[in-house]
Amino acid sequence: MSRLVRLARLEGEVDVRCLLAGSFALENPVAAPGSVPFHLVLAGRCTVTSGATTVHLGPGDLALLPHGDAHRVTATEGPRLACEEEGGTAFPTRRTPGAEPQVDLFCGHYRFERGAGALVFRLMPALVHVSLDSPALTLAEVLRGEAGFDGPGTRAIVAALLDALLAMALRSRPEQRLDTPGLWTAAGDDALGRAVAGVVERPGEAWTIDRLAAAAGMSRATFQRRFTARTGTTVVALVTAIRMMVAAEQLTRSEHSVSRIAKEVGYRSESAFGQAFRAALGMSPARYRREAAARR
Repeated sequence: MSRLVRLARLEGEVDVRCLLAGSFALENPVAAPGSVPFHLVLAGRCTVTSGATTVHLGPGDLALLPHGDAHRVTATEGPRLACEEEGGTAFPTRRTPGAEPQVDLFCGHYRFERGAGALVFRLMPALVHVSLDSPALTLAEVLRGEAGFDGPGTRAIVAALLDALLAMALRSRPEQRLDTPGLWTAAGDDALGRAVAGVVERPGEAWTIDRLAAAAGMSRATFQRRFTARTGTTVVALVTAIRMMVAAEQLTRSEHSVSRIAKEVGYRSESAFGQAFRAALGMSPARYRREAAARR
């Protein structure tokens, strides 16, 4: 999971801190390309609704919208009160004036690079709900303390804390999650995690389903059933996605030829690699490299 998060090159940012009382409804439009909204509750309770899915958040809960869908954040306790937006700190604060805050909520987003980051989030459900464990909660409290301080380096510190917080949330054990299958669910499963780790560490090897099942200590049929149930995707889709993440990183950060990169991620021919890359990222490896260079 650490390798995948690094490949995605995420950068977290708080858009607004909400200190609200009473009932409220915060409408969030579709996110810009390359942006994944999140909501982190430090105190109080609220709900996040996207399409037909609603999750209920309490202290220490993180909601993530990997596909950037429009959504609503609401609370229904108490009367509807007006709120005001204040500046003067590292990021705006939305506050209910004259009332003791009942909800302390960070609303922000993670930016990611088009290649690996897009593939990481594509493997996630549209709405992810994670309950943070104790170490991550401690980190969230540090973030809370930093939120009201507009000193030198505050934005950089907040970004680093958010990145660490996401990694800690995704690595949490299956029993600490709230019914959200995804890639990290396999990484947190001891048996499936061994298979996933092998692909991440050695993407160029011949990862057949039989070999992955053997790494997990299961029969082929049991492995496939358990993998799909835990992750919500297929074994073949995951192996391909991991290979394309590594390839995107190599195209961006190295001067290796496309042919060499194809072999390093398990493709015998440059043509087959190019077809898989275009299917995953919508462009040829050469064009992806050019556009990545232009962004730097």
